[in-house]
Amino acid sequence: MTKTDIVKKYQVHGSDTGSPEVQVAVLTERINDLTEHLKAHKKDFHSRRGLVLMAGKRNKLLKYLASTDRTRYTDLIGRLGLRK
Repeated sequence: MTKTDIVKKYQVHGSDTGSPEVQVAVLTERINDLTEHLKAHKKDFHSRRGLVLMAGKRNKLLKYLASTDRTRYTDLIGRLGLRK
């Protein structure tokens, strides 16, 4: 799935590209792609560091969303299939 498809799927309004929902969805897609890459290349520690940083950023965005609007948070993790 391309980034524009993800943005269109998770945007809150017509010109939305930076809401927490969109950011978390884009990060989730990148994390999933990088996880598949690391399964094939087990010793790629530089990419693994990037994965850890992206996961931390996603976690911070999810914490922000949970503290500001709980219903949007629960809807988003349900749509993305994240366990929290």
